[in-house]
Amino acid sequence: MRFLSGHRPDYDLTYDDLFVVPNRSDVASRFDVDLATTDGTGTTVPLVVANMTAIAGKRMAETVARRGGLVVLPQDVPEAAAADTIAFVKSRNLVADTPVTLGPDDLMAHAQALIPKRAHGLLVVVDDDRRPVGLIPRTPPGGELDMFGQLRESMHPIPVLLPDSTDPRQVFDALTEANVEMAVLTDPDGRLTGVLTRVGALRAGIYRPNVDADGRLRVATAVGINGDVVSKARALVAAGTDLLVVDTAHGHQEKMLTALAAVADADLGVPIAAGNVVSAEGTRDLIDAGASIVKVGVGPGAMCTTRMMTGVGRPQFSAVAECAATARQLGAAVWADGGIRHPRDVALAVAAGAANVMVGSWFAGTYESPGDLHTDADGEYKVSFGMASKRAVAARSSADSAYDRARKSLFEEGISSSRIRIDPERPSVEDLIDHICAGVRSTATYTGARTLSELHEKVVLGVQSAAGFAEGRPLPGGW
Repeated sequence: MRFLSGHRPDYDLTYDDLFVVPNRSDVASRFDVDLATTDGTGTTVPLVVANMTAIAGKRMAETVARRGGLVVLPQDVPEAAAADTIAFVKSRNLVADTPVTLGPDDLMAHAQALIPKRAHGLLVVVDDDRRPVGLIPRTPPGGELDMFGQLRESMHPIPVLLPDSTDPRQVFDALTEANVEMAVLTDPDGRLTGVLTRVGALRAGIYRPNVDADGRLRVATAVGINGDVVSKARALVAAGTDLLVVDTAHGHQEKMLTALAAVADADLGVPIAAGNVVSAEGTRDLIDAGASIVKVGVGPGAMCTTRMMTGVGRPQFSAVAECAATARQLGAAVWADGGIRHPRDVALAVAAGAANVMVGSWFAGTYESPGDLHTDADGEYKVSFGMASKRAVAARSSADSAYDRARKSLFEEGISSSRIRIDPERPSVEDLIDHICAGVRSTATYTGARTLSELHEKVVLGVQSAAGFAEGRPLPGGW
């Protein structure tokens, strides 16, 4: 990474302050760019979903891992629930998506409530042996439908039913010929394996799933720094987690270093990420305590009010660049955590030296996030909240006394409720992954890079004014 001016400015920078200068390039196609990372997480695209309760659940974990990323389950998920989610993700098919299912005797109201949990817009009706017998499409708001009727009365026939061994290209061709969007896939006994849409079949040929040594999808889990951290970490590893994240808002504190060292000394056999910090010193201390990955970012997140409440934090690009340089010297890696609002931000985080980029609120407004879907006059939305907000603190302190809960509720640094709109053009997290990866691949071709490491090495950056950033925004509505 170098700057167009020949030297780095003597003030800190965030993503909006920067632009990428095109280099001479012999990379002919975006598909010539390999987006795999080298931080030991197995990710084949540089995306990690932040460990936020309103974002990181089992549907998100399955879907993102299938496309090569990684989801970190939040620390406030009970151990038994985390173990169930890990087992669910590990059992998922590497190609077919998991649909929502009900039996023929279930009610239409139940079906219509479940269908928005998946982006493909259909529910598969299965018999007692999990053999698919029909489909239920989603009904638009205000549509005429008997919500108290049984599904057997309204289910549609399955137009494309194929063995789960069918090549995705053949699935695409069959769907195109039948002029439908989704195929139902079954195992040799005729039981439901999953579903595959036309665009899903295309994605299967573009993305590589993030899988463990046994060929199962990967998932990570977070632990806090309070209580018996080692016991919880050991239980999560026993449940099958592929990576542990020791997580707290202020990662450069003695309590974090003590907890992190204890987890590292337990030698649990999985990589350990820890954070958050924004300085070389913080990065060095976390690595010395046992982290192989350091989370970088204090205050850039959309749900975070830390900088406005406390003045604490640092512009994210400079924080990532400094921490990544230090981590690289020590044989470790960093994740850029927070402040991602456009595909360009992911590319710039990688340019700064991040191995992976954590995304939070942007992914909250997707069908795969855990929250319930709501509708108002402006369209569909989900509710998100920060992990240092009063709402999140209340969930984490539910076992405390009423007095302690009330005392903690006086202090918060985050938004407790925010409406995150479902983008009609990109309602699924997979749509956003397409959007982001297209941007990062294109950045690489402009810089002459075929890998993320080459992108960091070759990129030339310029510093721009606010007017320069505004100039780059499209004007779809004209002047």
